[in-house]
Amino acid sequence: MKIDWSPLRAELAAWRREKLPLPIWWRDDDAVARTPALSRLIALADTLNIAVHVAVIPDLIEPSLPPALDTPHTVPVVHGWQHISHAPDGAKNAEFGHMRPTTPQELSDGWTRLKAAFGERALPLFVPPWNRIGADVVARLPNAGYRAVSTYGPRSAAAVAPDVTQINTHIDPIFWRGHRGLVDPDTLVAGIAATLFARRAGDTDPTEPLGLLTHHLVHTEGVWTFTHDVLSVLLEEGAQPAQLSTLI
Repeated sequence: MKIDWSPLRAELAAWRREKLPLPIWWRDDDAVARTPALSRLIALADTLNIAVHVAVIPDLIEPSLPPALDTPHTVPVVHGWQHISHAPDGAKNAEFGHMRPTTPQELSDGWTRLKAAFGERALPLFVPPWNRIGADVVARLPNAGYRAVSTYGPRSAAAVAPDVTQINTHIDPIFWRGHRGLVDPDTLVAGIAATLFARRAGDTDPTEPLGLLTHHLVHTEGVWTFTHDVLSVLLEEGAQPAQLSTLI
């Protein structure tokens, strides 16, 4: 697969000329057990020397997962509770799109379960399944032990509720509404360059770490290749891995 990275490289060159720092981070969703795909994900993180923030479904953790993530380049975070949609009929899928009677307990249990499985390596970052979360739920996150939330798209503000920092993802290489393989590479590259230009122009928050979102369990070879290559290009062109623990 030959990808033309020149639009992105040109935009990254502009960031360097203007001496703008570009922190980046990597989130991968839906981990529950050690699988060949998870092992490949971890090996890729080791090769690139960048942490992958593994969003773990707390109620579905299998015994094989904690030892699998006991590696230098994995950071466990909470991915909902059971990854079950509670959206009303006709609405888009969401597990935490609105408050329910069991929501506070599920939020608390999710963080408790993650800490029990991973100890101090767990990061108090909440990743709602399907990247959807109600504002009333966000406001309850600190009560359950969280200090940050991550969805998708440019954030409107760094602090989305008292004591809650938003750190989103912005690059999703999977064509979810089609063949579920790789999105057209030219479209992806143009989109990343446009995202960075909007930051540089002041249209969106230039300080938010640029986030890559992956889902190891469903990757095609094209998605694996793009994941490796886009992170490589970003790092080669001056981006630096973000330390999220210092931002929340």
